[in-house]
Amino acid sequence: MDIDALKNELCYKPKHASAVVDESIIIEADAFAEGYKNFLNNAKTEREATEAVLAEAKKNGFVEFDCHKKYNAGDKIYYVNRGKAIILAVIGKKPLTEGVKIAAAHIDSPRLDLKPNPLYESDELALFKTHYYGGIKKYQWVAIPLALHGVIIKADGTKVDVKIGEEEGDPKFVISDILPHLGAEQGKRTLSEGIAGEELNVIVGSRPFKNDEGSELVKLNVLKLLNEKYGIKEADFLSAELEVVPAFKADDIGFDRGLIGSYGHDDRVCAYPAAMAAFAVENPEYTAISVLTDKEETGSEGNTGLQSRYMENFIAYLAKANGLEVFEVLSKSECLSADVNSAFDPTFNSVFEKNNTSFLNKGVVITKYTGARGKSSTSDASAEYMGKIRRMLDEDNIVWQIGELGKVDAGGGGTVAKYIANLDVDVVDLGVPVLSMHAPYEVVSKLDLYMAFKAFSKFFNQR
Repeated sequence: MDIDALKNELCYKPKHASAVVDESIIIEADAFAEGYKNFLNNAKTEREATEAVLAEAKKNGFVEFDCHKKYNAGDKIYYVNRGKAIILAVIGKKPLTEGVKIAAAHIDSPRLDLKPNPLYESDELALFKTHYYGGIKKYQWVAIPLALHGVIIKADGTKVDVKIGEEEGDPKFVISDILPHLGAEQGKRTLSEGIAGEELNVIVGSRPFKNDEGSELVKLNVLKLLNEKYGIKEADFLSAELEVVPAFKADDIGFDRGLIGSYGHDDRVCAYPAAMAAFAVENPEYTAISVLTDKEETGSEGNTGLQSRYMENFIAYLAKANGLEVFEVLSKSECLSADVNSAFDPTFNSVFEKNNTSFLNKGVVITKYTGARGKSSTSDASAEYMGKIRRMLDEDNIVWQIGELGKVDAGGGGTVAKYIANLDVDVVDLGVPVLSMHAPYEVVSKLDLYMAFKAFSKFFNQR
């Protein structure tokens, strides 16, 4: 036998997706990416992502879930959890005793949250105090244009939506950094200490109220402007959820436009195809459920994270309507934990073990386990389930690869997989490789994004 043919048959060596798919698939991937970029630009927070998916769900015939109703095959339903998470479900032909198919992604991303009492004045500048959310490199958030998103609940209960810094002509915000000419002391800090958490202060104003003499007149002027625009007072910040995010738009990257640069790929690059797969499925054999959840970046805790029971309760209501206990459904169910993994970075290659890492443009990455060092705090998918997912992907020529999050002792991370596994569900992580993960501007491949959509679609249409 020819040695090259033997290598091709026996050796595992993932290839660039463009080398193993037809040109028509590349065209489809580029078209799919345009919708995704639009989603990124309009869904920079978990609330906005939920609203965007909800609007699309209604266009696709999904109706609000009624926990007292029994649903039939083909019915399309949605459930919104406190405006910050959403479940999409298409009822299958098979009885729930045979389980459901779950794709679970998260729609929160690392960012800066405003502190409860954020506004202050110092030396005739008005600033917001922030508390960073999720794992960030703090120095990456200075000297870049920022936008403010979120909601404010006023004293009378009125809800005010806020989005400033995204539209043409909007003001932007910024966190200042010390100039290099005076940065000798800062330069002595370690990289992780280069900017401290309490130095992530956002400049929001510089002009005082009129020309009066007195203290905090710049702050007063900001409050006056906010009061005129939103009808709020300073105390209303105490009942607000305001998030500072990069003001960047999603862009094509490279001369060949094969990559997308944007804020929020982790994990909207998996959430978007998981939602689109739910919209595309018609009359599935098994009930197909996409869960787009909140709070993953801070440990999935809280009532909108997957350590709470809202997903379990949703399935429990479906089970109850069919005379079943929820464990009877979950124990037969399967899940793709739709989360990203780190893409190999040739500039910083020392933290990767190349035989077990994922690469841009080599398809979706299956991550058998996450955790840290000695597989701490992880779900480790069984060989049987790994084999089943491999076969599923290969049947439809969906390009995939295997990957870990860096070298064994280099660090680690986690996903929602373990929380779903704790419900007695077979689960494995399957998602898109990301370059510069958790940075304000991350990079993914259009081909990998499209392979994720094809993977979730195939998963929902299994027979």
